[in-house]
Amino acid sequence: MPQLDKVLPRLESGAATQILLETNAPIRCMTPNGLQQVSTQVLSQSQVLALVGELAGPEDRAAIVAAEGIKFTYTWNEKQWLVQQEPDASTTRIHIRPWVERESTGEPSTDQSTVRKREGDAPFGPFHSNDAAKAALEKLLRIQCSRGAADLHLRVGEPPIFRMGGDLLRLEDEAALDDQTVTAMMRSIMPDKNKKEFDTQWDTDFAHEIEGVSRFRVNVLRDRHGVASVIRTIASNTVTVEQMGISPEVQALCHLTKGLVLVTGPTGSGKSTTLCALVDLVNRTRSDHIITIEDPIEFVHQSKKCLITQRQVGVHTQSFKSALRAALREDPDIILVGELRDLETIAIALETAETGHLVFGTLHTSTAASTINRIVDQFPADRQDQIRIMLAESLKGVISQTLCKKIGGGRVAAREILLVNKAVSALIREGKTVQIPNIIQTQKKLGMETLNDALLNLVKSKTIEAEEAYVKAVEKKEMSAKLRALGHNIDNVAGEE
Repeated sequence: MPQLDKVLPRLESGAATQILLETNAPIRCMTPNGLQQVSTQVLSQSQVLALVGELAGPEDRAAIVAAEGIKFTYTWNEKQWLVQQEPDASTTRIHIRPWVERESTGEPSTDQSTVRKREGDAPFGPFHSNDAAKAALEKLLRIQCSRGAADLHLRVGEPPIFRMGGDLLRLEDEAALDDQTVTAMMRSIMPDKNKKEFDTQWDTDFAHEIEGVSRFRVNVLRDRHGVASVIRTIASNTVTVEQMGISPEVQALCHLTKGLVLVTGPTGSGKSTTLCALVDLVNRTRSDHIITIEDPIEFVHQSKKCLITQRQVGVHTQSFKSALRAALREDPDIILVGELRDLETIAIALETAETGHLVFGTLHTSTAASTINRIVDQFPADRQDQIRIMLAESLKGVISQTLCKKIGGGRVAAREILLVNKAVSALIREGKTVQIPNIIQTQKKLGMETLNDALLNLVKSKTIEAEEAYVKAVEKKEMSAKLRALGHNIDNVAGEE
């Protein structure tokens, strides 16, 4: 039996969109979350060709021996799979994906991991109906999912652009979009409420779903060229703490009966995905009522052991603060607040966490200490001492994360973990947050970890490059010294302090 027959079920199940065989890399699969390693062994060119040769018929062997022009179909489990070499690659790189017949020619699809337009595809726009605009947009979204791209950018004067593995890649051979085309595409999927919001405020957020493909988080805005949009893929299935590599100490926060747990980080750092995994853990292990308040709803949770109520701001409730206030009358055990946006929402969340509920929330801060300072600084000076006392009592943990580019493709989260104990509570109460990094550093045995240490561990495990760790570090001088101690030269990294 060909060895790759053991990997093909990942494609059949939809867990992956393609298998990638490449010289000097292990076997990998492209998933909605990026490239994932399937084997540990790094393949030589001869091993790549041997694996492909097990699938090929006699008529295809010559191309394999020559290691160029490889393209054939392989039948497995009564389905056909396209095996194709990527042209112009610096190494031997071969993709295996479901074989798709073109409607017009009957030829197999030749889409590559570099984002290319297929020959014969019609240009986007002008559209003669709303349905035509929607079909054109959803065609792009299907490409986005099949490539494992995280985001789709639509801009006037640019072709469609995908973010893959942290990099922006333009859809090759596609004409630049005009304002009329982008506008028609976005209004074709925009709910009426968001159309009114966009017409008055010039930006709006909403969710869109293609059944059987994925859900998407959509932001529409105006820039100096016209209407623009960023559309992010949301995984169709909820992710688990095991898949996310979340530590047992952080998982233990899900078993608390009350308190505040914050997941923080810059935009696009995977906060929503981490929260999804934590909610899923609660859903699988507790028998409670979970209320989520989001804008928009991203991951859709099905009730398991828990009862889950998901509310979207602007659709099911007027605001985060009104939904959070109302939640206290809805018999909740756990409340997830998608974003702690303003003083009043933060104040209600703190009071809720104090009165016997477990509250999860997010903030756009980069470290645990800055998270505490951000919350306190939201309040007038005459209330800040009281807020420090409330935080000291109710805050149970802060997970601050950033996404890093992995060696070989894909991205991985580096997380700073603060678990609040008596020592941390005392520092919060006394306003000595500057000492929190020292506490994290000395309490590693409890499961705490600084962001720099998390990044350094990813470098040591050869998951990310030293340069990536330095760029993502907050305390760059400390990171620079530690990387040099490991023998890494980062003299040429832009922005070194």
